[in-house]
Amino acid sequence: MLKLSIKHHSGNFPIDMTFEADPRSITSIFGRSGSGKTSIINMVAGLKKPDSGLIKVGDDILLDTDNNIDLPPEKRGLGYIFQDGRLFPHMDVRKNLLYGSRLTATDTDITFDHVIDILKIAPLLERKPLNLSGGEKQLVAIGRAILTQPRLLLMDEPLASIDTQLRGQILPFIEELRDKLGLTIIYVSHAIDEVIRLSDKMVLISNGTKKAEGTVDQIMGRLDLHPLTGRFDAGAVLKTIVEKYDETFDLTSLSFNGGTLQVTGAKLPIGEKVRVHVRARDVSLSINYPKETSVLNIFEGVITEIGDQGGPQVDIKIDIGSTLIARITKKSYEELNLKKGSTIFAMLKAVAVDRRSLWNKNQIFPTIY
Repeated sequence: MLKLSIKHHSGNFPIDMTFEADPRSITSIFGRSGSGKTSIINMVAGLKKPDSGLIKVGDDILLDTDNNIDLPPEKRGLGYIFQDGRLFPHMDVRKNLLYGSRLTATDTDITFDHVIDILKIAPLLERKPLNLSGGEKQLVAIGRAILTQPRLLLMDEPLASIDTQLRGQILPFIEELRDKLGLTIIYVSHAIDEVIRLSDKMVLISNGTKKAEGTVDQIMGRLDLHPLTGRFDAGAVLKTIVEKYDETFDLTSLSFNGGTLQVTGAKLPIGEKVRVHVRARDVSLSINYPKETSVLNIFEGVITEIGDQGGPQVDIKIDIGSTLIARITKKSYEELNLKKGSTIFAMLKAVAVDRRSLWNKNQIFPTIY
């Protein structure tokens, strides 16, 4: 759907970016503040021109500096959602939404009623922006952008100024834009929890340059990228399926390529697909099978990679059928005499994987972060 290859000198670092986004998917551009994320999507939108490059959406060329092609923003057929919503204060919600719908006569399945239904904003239609909460304003901004019938939706940190509970309420709607309306979305964020939850693909950038591109589990599973993805939240992302639920102990069993993961307080439909973020700091290691322990999740695996040992902590990558990452002290690492290829037992408490680490298609826990 989107093909991009651009170069530009901006600020203290040059932007050099190449990536593709598949149709009907969410591609997240992730990086720290000041890494060039907004500059990149501004170039996609036509708000900023790169020094050189090519930008295509489908078969249409939006920018080709070699052939002097540079479509203006209004000709690119893209939707753009900013951090602050930017609603017209003198218009009520209905008029804000209809303003966007008048910009195109394209005949698609995206109708006013459909958008209102998905975003659940019918009760807001007669209100002015002054009388809306931050989350409600962003939902209206999303609706207005969708009603322009965009071929591609650009979202620049749309939840950055919203509190955590409202973020949890809006995230499911962003997924529905992809799943129910078939939109292709470029989502810019420096919040790793949002990226893990939403992304089909993740583009990791630093100082204007792409450092990695791939699925969330691929990127999060790389030890060398932990300084960029965030050491506190570093860890593996597992793709699981709900196997069973134990009513007596409030335990849910999630099966995956590597075994069964038991978690507490997460009653989910059997067969549901669930993405689980297992933080490295929650995983412990033993060279022998643990006995008489309270830990319910014990996985046998082989060490495939050992991270930098220069500091007080060491990250250990383990193949248990899927990737798991453990963060232990350097003292423990040396006392256990761990080496690449060693057999190890990884332990994870069921209570360590709370509902904030679980994301399923139907968003059973949309408000908990």
